[in-house]
Amino acid sequence: MSESICNWGILSTANIAMKNWHSIALSGNGRVVAVGSRESARAQTFIDACQSSVPVTHRVDAVEGYENLLARDDIDAVYLPLPTALRTEWVIKAANAGKHVMVEKPCGVTAADVQRIIDACSANKVQFMDGVMFMHSARLPAMRAVLNDGISIGPVRRITSHFSFHAEDDFFTSNIRGSVGLEPAGCLGDLGWYTIRFSQWVMNFEMPVEVRGRILQGVPRNDSTEIVPVEFQGEMHYASGVSSTFFNSFCAHNQQLAIVCGALGDLQLNDYVLPFYDRELSFEVSNHSFEMDACRFNMARRTRRFSVNEYANNAADAQETNLFRNFAALVNSGQRDDHWPRITLQTQQILDAVLTSAQNGSEPVPLQDTAAI
Repeated sequence: MSESICNWGILSTANIAMKNWHSIALSGNGRVVAVGSRESARAQTFIDACQSSVPVTHRVDAVEGYENLLARDDIDAVYLPLPTALRTEWVIKAANAGKHVMVEKPCGVTAADVQRIIDACSANKVQFMDGVMFMHSARLPAMRAVLNDGISIGPVRRITSHFSFHAEDDFFTSNIRGSVGLEPAGCLGDLGWYTIRFSQWVMNFEMPVEVRGRILQGVPRNDSTEIVPVEFQGEMHYASGVSSTFFNSFCAHNQQLAIVCGALGDLQLNDYVLPFYDRELSFEVSNHSFEMDACRFNMARRTRRFSVNEYANNAADAQETNLFRNFAALVNSGQRDDHWPRITLQTQQILDAVLTSAQNGSEPVPLQDTAAI
């Protein structure tokens, strides 16, 4: 293990935090020292479950109350998977306590929330990052090399992404992702963050100039005063003429499709968010050719497969482990990287705009055209 260790506190006992207990344990430069919950018994139950699955040899304390966890002087950084509506308050409190913060997405209810978060982290000189795991996969640099080689894809013209899962019926009445009070953007916040982020990554974080959104299906709940989006489609347009479309749903089968179509070919992958369980991550590049010979019209298949040696999920080189390792490396170095908060704010701004469009009859919403960040 590295001599420099980032001591983590986990602020909440959400299910995703169990996966990331494992990520921190595998990171080599971080360890969980405390888990906070509103009740210490709940925190202890979480710790016991994690220890039975992925045991660590050091002591991990159950802490009652989020304030008490933030008050500890043996915690360098906190991982915060609280519901979206609560994140702004607690990220700011964590920053004011001098803790570096990794937060689940969406990071706030609005871009104004995210700006407040960034301002607090900047003022307290702490690192901020959202928990988008695929941004830390070795597959992305391999894909970037193909996108940039000038011949495999050529100039990008269209980006398509799809992220969905089919929820059980009781999901819409019991899960917080169906509550406008806790997760007001519904599937757009939970799943759309990834589809928007993928397009922005392809575009080197150029801001779109116009977006549109449409709620394809919404669900009312007794604890909500508004419809919560459970199926959503969005469209983004860039000054360069590139367009991007995305689809998110709690009602469609498991799908994580992403396609980048260019003038010369296309790049495609089917597991860009949560990779298929394997020892390598792959993508395909196609340069199909239309061939005409008198009466014979043929489309010739020309596909190449690319892969990187990276285990998917629960491994030392998996993307989620890289996420926590990279964050801890920044903490341990004493340096901050402002790229991460900038792209979080941009993602939230686009999410806000497509939701505004959807709530106003899918009218186009203009956005400022900014240079790549």
